Amino acid sequence: MKKFLIPAVLVATALSCQAPKPQDPPPMKPQKIVVYQVFTRLFGNTNTTNKPWGTKEENGVGKFNDFTDTALEEIKKLGVSHIWYTGVPHHGVIGDFPEIGVSSDDPDVIKGRAGSPYAVRDYYQVNPDLAVDVTKRMEEFEALIARTHKHGMKVIIDIVPNHVSRFYEGKNNPAGVRDFGADDDKTVEYAKDNNFYYIPGEAFQVPEPKNGYQPLGGEMHPLADGKFEENPAKWTGNGSRLAQPDFYDWYETVKINYGVSPDGKKDFEELPAGADSLDWKAHYDFWQGKEVPDSWKKFKDITQFWLGKGVDGFRFDMAEMVPVEFWSYLNSHIKMTNPEAFLMAEVYQPALYRDYLFKGKMDYLYDKVELYDTLKNIMYGHGSTDHLPAIFESQRDIEHNMLHFLENHDEQRIASPEFAGNPWKAMPAMVVSATVSTSPTMIYFGQEVGEPGAEDAGFGDPSRTSIFDYIGVPQHQKWMNGGKFDGGQLSDNEKALRNYYSEVLNFTRNSSALMGEYMELHSFNRAQNPAYTDKAFAFARWDDSQKLIVVTNFDKFQSVKTTLKLSPELLKVWNLEKGEREIKELMFGKKKTILRVTESGAEIDLDFGPWESAVFEVR
Repeated sequence: MKKFLIPAVLVATALSCQAPKPQDPPPMKPQKIVVYQVFTRLFGNTNTTNKPWGTKEENGVGKFNDFTDTALEEIKKLGVSHIWYTGVPHHGVIGDFPEIGVSSDDPDVIKGRAGSPYAVRDYYQVNPDLAVDVTKRMEEFEALIARTHKHGMKVIIDIVPNHVSRFYEGKNNPAGVRDFGADDDKTVEYAKDNNFYYIPGEAFQVPEPKNGYQPLGGEMHPLADGKFEENPAKWTGNGSRLAQPDFYDWYETVKINYGVSPDGKKDFEELPAGADSLDWKAHYDFWQGKEVPDSWKKFKDITQFWLGKGVDGFRFDMAEMVPVEFWSYLNSHIKMTNPEAFLMAEVYQPALYRDYLFKGKMDYLYDKVELYDTLKNIMYGHGSTDHLPAIFESQRDIEHNMLHFLENHDEQRIASPEFAGNPWKAMPAMVVSATVSTSPTMIYFGQEVGEPGAEDAGFGDPSRTSIFDYIGVPQHQKWMNGGKFDGGQLSDNEKALRNYYSEVLNFTRNSSALMGEYMELHSFNRAQNPAYTDKAFAFARWDDSQKLIVVTNFDKFQSVKTTLKLSPELLKVWNLEKGEREIKELMFGKKKTILRVTESGAEIDLDFGPWESAVFEVR
């Protein structure tokens, strides 16, 4: 494992800041939301073989039962309020499960050996790989839901409305539920109540492989023959209308039809003018008595099924590929069942954010193409913090709804050589993303211990932990320590990193100011002070009971030794008394500085090392 170099001050500070102990008094009521995304199949796997394209017998596989009370309590102590269990619904997977009458999927239309969680095969059952006893796989997941709730956290699972597995087989449908496509008219390309789009007269053909790709890495398999029976062919999940999609298309999936014809005509009633200002109850009322496409009803029933199991919310995959009217329908039905349901979604076009929030009734959207991409560029070392103020200003009206993250299953691991190469390089970005707004913060399991995603698992390339194959996650396994979940195999450096994350996340959960007002101080200081560079970033957060100044230094080499000036606008709002006072850091409690308020303005002294951050409280 590569040794990461970090400033000694960060190690000492982080090691001194342990997560809250069970005997500590309970914190104030949580305010900020912290989501812990975990790839369920990988979390509890202790096998370290990591053979490319390895079977679950060779490489191991995690189970629902690996989320023990101890594991969940340690996740909770990290500062987590919600766990997103990624990959729960039964998706395509190579391997037979004779105990439950489930046969192997075809390697020609499966990515990896363990399969993509976004090619769902049966929405009314869970992935059998995740169960100790596959005949009781749903009961084991229900027990995990109950354990998670017992530890005071909420449960989120994936719903993937845009597409399903090329081989969908609903073997567990509740009474009256028909499979996707069971009642389709396959003689036509499109019909309002068809669940799929078809290519009449043409049979599906497996894509031509590229770059030497072979299913299962070339291993012999009776179904790996370059063929898959599907006649007529269906449109592919990413919208390809070819009977033989490209190798880089989402060929393992088929696109769901939501009543939008191939030429874009909508066969459903559109939302009325002003719908963006109506609450979810009004949206629910709007859809009563209206005819909607069959696919809408199917996904409404699916989400109601999981709500009935105790799931607290959903992460919606590629939401912008589905019409916003469907989201109005679906999410208002979800909220009627559970008004507190947590609904987050991928939407990557900023021009669509407000439609999917206000018309589609989403709670939270990924802040990927604006904040994440900008912070990633800064972490690379060739970006500028001058780009940050415009992002936060443009999102003023939706800042609470933009979920912040630095890792997830789609993105490169921070510690990978292809990205930052050192997990400590992300600490200023972590502080900014976690404290700059009232929105939720999300971290990806292993992020907090510097997981680099270096394994060649089979399908896909290193730098992202594989979601397609059976694999171990080495840094995370060191924290797991054979099921003790005590970090016993971590180095001091790695323990310090996890403690840093814990300190940041727990602070955000308990700071009232972070649910209050925001004012950036960066632009004022860039204009006033040449020593304050575009590798620093500073802002104020406050409410009636707490005033905070957040300062970060993104520079890898240079310290920040200058003054930070408080803007006249902030001074007017805060109405600070003139004079000098000592202010100290809240998050780690180590750094102190002087705030001077005079007739001409106010400033604080800054002395920050590389990658250092602080949150000062002004009393």
